[in-house]
Amino acid sequence: MSYVLKRIGTFIWMLWVATTLNFIIPRLMPGNPAEALYGKFQGQLSPAAMQAMEIQFGVNTGVPLWKQYLTYLWNMLHLNFGISYNFYPTKVSTIIGHSLPYTIGLVGISLIIAFAVGTVLGIYGAWKRNGALDSIQSPVLLFLQSVPAFWLGLMMLFYFGFIKGWFPDSHAYSDGATPSFTWGFIGDLLWHATLPGLALILTGLGGWMLGMRNMMVQTLGDDYITFAEAKGAPQRTLMLRYAARNAILPNFTGFGQALAAVVSGSVLVETIFSYPGIGYTLQQGILAEDYPLIQGIFLIIAVVTLFANMIVDILYVRLDPRAENGGTQRENNTDSPRFGFSRRATPEI
Repeated sequence: MSYVLKRIGTFIWMLWVATTLNFIIPRLMPGNPAEALYGKFQGQLSPAAMQAMEIQFGVNTGVPLWKQYLTYLWNMLHLNFGISYNFYPTKVSTIIGHSLPYTIGLVGISLIIAFAVGTVLGIYGAWKRNGALDSIQSPVLLFLQSVPAFWLGLMMLFYFGFIKGWFPDSHAYSDGATPSFTWGFIGDLLWHATLPGLALILTGLGGWMLGMRNMMVQTLGDDYITFAEAKGAPQRTLMLRYAARNAILPNFTGFGQALAAVVSGSVLVETIFSYPGIGYTLQQGILAEDYPLIQGIFLIIAVVTLFANMIVDILYVRLDPRAENGGTQRENNTDSPRFGFSRRATPEI
C-alpha cells in the first residue's frame, strides 16, 4: 500500500507540473490567435475588427498572467477546455471527442498488432536463434524499424494509392458516407485505415521483436532454465512458462508506456493521410495558434500518459515483487507456486 501511495503522489505532482507547462508553453509562441486569423483574410479586416477578435479570444486584454493561470486551473478542474479559435464556436471537448476515437482505432489497434506479432517473433527467434526465421526476420525488421513511419506511409500512399488506386489516399471514410455502426461503414473505415495502419505496424515490429529476442536469449542462459530442463520440463513449457514469462516484463513495461502514447496519435502519419485523429487536429491547432485546443489535447495526453505509467508501475510490482525494493528480493514468501522453484533462482530483470 505504501508503494501504491507513493505512485499516486508522484502522479499528482507530475500532473500539476504538466498542467502548468501546458499553460506556459503555448503562450511563449510568437503572435496570437487573432493575428493568425487576421492573416487569413489578407488584410481585408480593419484594425477595429482585429481588436474585437483579440477581446473575443481573450488575448491582449491586460489581464495579469497569474490571473489567467488561476482561471485556467479552475477551468481544467471542471473539464472546461473552452472554445476553439480555429473551429469557432465549437467547444474543444467536442473536437477532442470527435477526433479521439479515430486515433484510438488507428494507432491503438496498430500498436496491439505490432506488439503481439513482434513479441511472438522475438520468442521464436530466440528459441530457434540463427535458424531460418531468425536469419530473415532480424535484418528485415531492423531495417523497417529504422524507416520513419511517415516516409513509409508516403511511399505506400504514392504506390498503392495514386499509382495502383487500390486504397484511398485521405480521410477516415468515403465522401458521402454517414458514420454508423453498420458493417458497410466499418468496412469503409478499415479500408481507409489500411495504409496508415500498415505504416505504423511495419515500423513498430522491429522494436518489439528485438527487445523480446534479446531478453529471451539472456533468460535462456540462466541457471533456473537449465535446472528446469534437467528436471525434464517440456520444451513448450520451458519456452513459454519459464523463459518468455520472465523475459516479457520489459516489453510489458514498454507496451504500457506506448499504450499511453496512443492518445497523442501519430501527427505526421495522420497529417499525410489527412486522417481526422488527435495528431492531425493538434497540427491544425498549432498552425492556427489555437491555445484552448492545444491545451486541451496536451492535457488529455499528459493525464493518460501519467496514469498509464502509474498503472504499469503497480502492475509490474504485482508481476515481479522484487521491483518494489529496487530489485532486491523479499525475504518472506520466497517459494513460488507458479514455477515450482525458489524465486531467488529467477534472473534479475
